[in-house]
Order: sequence, then C-alpha cells, then structure tokens
Amino acid sequence: MTHSWQVRTVTDAARARIAVARLATSHGVPAVERARLAAALSDRLRRCLTKGGGWVLTVDVHGPPGEVPTLRAVVTPSPGEAAADRGPWTVSVACPEPGREDDTTEVTGDPADLSEALLGADEDTSVVLDRLAEQERLVAFHREELHQTNQGVLALHAELDAAGRAQEEAFAAERLARTEAEDARRRLTFLADTSAVLNASLNHDEIVRRLPELLIPRYAHHVDVWLFDSEDDRYGSTSHPRAAVRAARTGRPQYAAGHPGGLPGVEDQPASALDPDRPMLCVPLLTRRTPLGVLTLSAPGDRWDPDDAVMLMELARRAGIAIDNARRFEHNRDIAETLQRALLTDLPTTPGLGLAARYLPATHGLNIGGDWYDAFRQRDGGLITVIGDVTGHGLHAAVMMSQLRTALRAYAVDGGSPGELLTRLHGFLNHLQPDLFATAVIARFHPDEDTLTWAAAGHPPPVLRLPDGRVRVLDAKPGAMLGIPLRQQIADHTERLTPGSTLALYTDGLVERRAEGIDPGIERLASVLGSFGPEDLDTRLDDTADRMLRPLLSNSERDDDVCLLLCHVHGP
Repeated sequence: MTHSWQVRTVTDAARARIAVARLATSHGVPAVERARLAAALSDRLRRCLTKGGGWVLTVDVHGPPGEVPTLRAVVTPSPGEAAADRGPWTVSVACPEPGREDDTTEVTGDPADLSEALLGADEDTSVVLDRLAEQERLVAFHREELHQTNQGVLALHAELDAAGRAQEEAFAAERLARTEAEDARRRLTFLADTSAVLNASLNHDEIVRRLPELLIPRYAHHVDVWLFDSEDDRYGSTSHPRAAVRAARTGRPQYAAGHPGGLPGVEDQPASALDPDRPMLCVPLLTRRTPLGVLTLSAPGDRWDPDDAVMLMELARRAGIAIDNARRFEHNRDIAETLQRALLTDLPTTPGLGLAARYLPATHGLNIGGDWYDAFRQRDGGLITVIGDVTGHGLHAAVMMSQLRTALRAYAVDGGSPGELLTRLHGFLNHLQPDLFATAVIARFHPDEDTLTWAAAGHPPPVLRLPDGRVRVLDAKPGAMLGIPLRQQIADHTERLTPGSTLALYTDGLVERRAEGIDPGIERLASVLGSFGPEDLDTRLDDTADRMLRPLLSNSERDDDVCLLLCHVHGP
C-alpha cells in the first residue's frame, strides 16, 4: 500500500514525519532503524523546506514473496516544480512484521495534537539517543579505563626495563667483583707460594737462582737480580739499565717505558736502551739496614696490570728480606763453624792407643756449634776421651761447648773417674746455664790397666768392637742429661779391654734419622764397625774413620752436626 503527503510547510513536514513513524511502527521496524529513518527523513525535509516549493513524500511497502518486505520513503518535488537540482531522494528500512496497517497514519492539524504526536514520533529517537548516550558513557569509561591500562602497561614496561637494566648492571658488577676476587686470590696464592719457596732456602745463591724460575714467563719476560757486593758496585756497572741504577741510588722503584706506568709509589723513566720495546720495572731489594740490590723485570707483554705490578713490588720486598736472612745465616754459620773447628782438639799421640776423629758440620739449617770431642792426658798417665752434644745451635752453643770443654779439662787435672767428672759438669752447667742442657760420654784409658772405664749422661751408648770382630753396644744405664734441674750421681762402668779392641764414640747426628729413630742407626754403626779387619784398624785408622762415614751418612740430610771418635788398642 502506498501513502503520499504534500509538504510545503513545517506543519506539513511534521505531520508527514509523524505518519511515517507510526507506519514504521505498525510494520514492526526496530526502534533503532525507526530512529535512523526519522533522522534521515527529518534532515531531508528540512533541506527541502529550505529550498522552498512543494514536495511529495511517498511511502510504500513491497518485496518479493518469501523475503522480508522493505519500507521505502521517497521525496520528490511536486508536479510542475521539478528542476535539475531537485531529484528524488530515497531511504529504505526492513519490515519484519508487514500488514498491520491502520488509520494511525492520519494526523490532525490541531497544534496541541500535532505537538503530542510529534513527541510520540520522537520517542524512539529519545530511546535511541538515551541508549547512544549510555553507550557513549560506557565507551568513554572503557576508553578511560583503556587509557589508564595503557598508562599502567607503559609504566610497567618502564619499570621492567629499568629492573632489567639494574639486573644487568648487578650481574656485570657481580662478574667484575668475582673476576677481581679471583685475580686477588691468584695473586695472594702466588705471593704466598713464592714466599714459601724463597724462605725455604738459607742459601742466597739458590734464592737468586729461583727468582727467574718463579716469575718467567707469567709475570716477566726477563729477570735480572743485581746484588751489591760492595759500595762501589752500586753505581758503577754499565750492564744494568739506567732505571736500575736510579733505583739503586734512590731506593725507590722505577718504571722505564715509552708510556707512563701510573703505578703508585713508582717513578716513571724513559724506555731503556737495552730493551726499548718492553717496559721495565726496577725494584730495590730493601733490607732492615740498606738496599742490597735491584730486581729488574721486563714485562711479558705491552705492560703490567697495575695490581700485578704492586704484587711484584711486594714480592721484591720479600725476596730482599729472604736474601738478607740467608746472607746473615751464612755469615753466622761460617763464624760458628770456624769457632767450632778452632775449639776442637788436636788428638794426642799415646803409645799403644790410636785415635781418629771426624767432625762434619750440618749442611741444612743453622745446626752448627753443639757437637764436640776432646782427648787429653791426666797426671797419672791416663787418657780421657770425651764426646758430647750441647742443646741448641749456632754461636751460643759453640761458646757453651767451649766452656764445658775448658771446665772438663780443669776438673780432670785433679783426677777423677768419668762418672765423677760428668757429675761435676752437671753441677757446673746447672749453675751456669739453668736453661741449657748437654749430653756426653767420657771414656778413660790407662796404659797400666786392661780395663776401660766409661760413663754416659743422656748420650747414645758407645760401641765396642772386639778383636775377633764381634761388636757390642755398651748400653749400661746412663745418667740423665747434664744441666737438668735435679741432683744426680753419675755412675762409672768398666769393660775389659784386650789388644785389637776398638771403641767408637759418636753424636746422634751420625745415627739418628727422623723417619726411623736412633736404634736402627746404632745397629748400622755396629755393622759397619764390625766389617773392618784388624789391619785396617791397626794401620789405617784415619782412613777407616772416613770409610765408616760414607755408608752411615749416604741417606742422611745432614741437618745436624756429626762427630765420630775412634779409640783403637793396638795389638802386640
């Protein structure tokens, strides 16, 4: 069915709009579509009224069978007023419920009724507008929420980025700290191990020899140790770099290279003409008194790490102390050995009795000055032989040994048996040096007697070889060490002597070994003494003493003095 309306005024347009709205409602057009239809139609009619003239609004509902019909509104100019710029205008909406038409399409012209009808026609538009407003509020809310979410996401990304950078920086700092700690541990370990090696030796030549072995090639390409043998040598040598000569003169470390070293406490010098392509570090070897030399190192590469250079200077300081200690030890050792040998007795010549003695100083440590031997005659013609060991080493032990030797000779002038002499020595030592102790064995021979009288005070027992080759250890109970804080009366022991007998007196350095004690060493001594024939002992006693020492000391580190005194009774 088709409906038409003439539109010339605003009232005509309102009536037509109301009618179209009612018609769309009666055909079941949804509210949103009705609102769109009303809005589009109102806009078109307003334009038409603006242009003026008459207009015809035609509305019909049609559609093929089986399909949803369509409500179509067409606005055309009134007949006779058509113009080129006034073409038809069309708008269409779907009608889900066609066929429900009534007379509601007619609208009265009364203004009050028209106004009320117009409000009714705009009700769908109001509903739609309310819905649109609500949707706009929801959209605005969701837009704001999305904006805040985006801001939060951006802030979170910024925080995560900052946290990631902070974590990377922390990891880098941790790696750097771990690397520095490992380097410091490596340097400290090297310094400790090297110091232990340097201080293990008391031979300054060995220390100087070991320094290049310890430093090359890790910390130095070349190592030169310049020791001052005299004051004139400190400045006169032309074979040393100029920086080394300056270090010798000033006592301060010098760095010679084509670039500044930047090392704390080190003076920079031009590159050395001896090796211009490698930096040199010249460090004085300082001691408690005066510099004793200069340690010159050439770098293994382009330059040293500053921490490595500091470590090398500390190593040079420790090496200087080690060399100085070794020199002082060697000096004191030489003095002690010289004094020791000067105090040892020239053996007397006695009819019917052969004597041979050997003294060997220790080769390791300052263990010189404690061992001694002596042989001298008494007024009644007897011969006193003694061998002893003073506790302690060095000059003090050598001096105390000389005092004991002098005291024993003084006591023996008035006579006395070995036990009596040791008893008096015990009292002398206890009074003179309460904190010093000694061991000793005294054996007395007399040409008119066929017995040997002997006594021991804390000393290894004598070994006696009989003429038939059998060997006995004279292990009768000895007295305690000389000088201990107790009163004691040291007893004498006697042993029958026959021509061809040989008595061996010795100190513990000959028989004692750290790994096995003293008893196996005494057994070896007895075995070696028993291996010589009578002819060797009668005619070559000195040679026999040398030949005895070789097997007995072949496995010894010689960390103690060695004394051996052989007393051989000649045969008829």
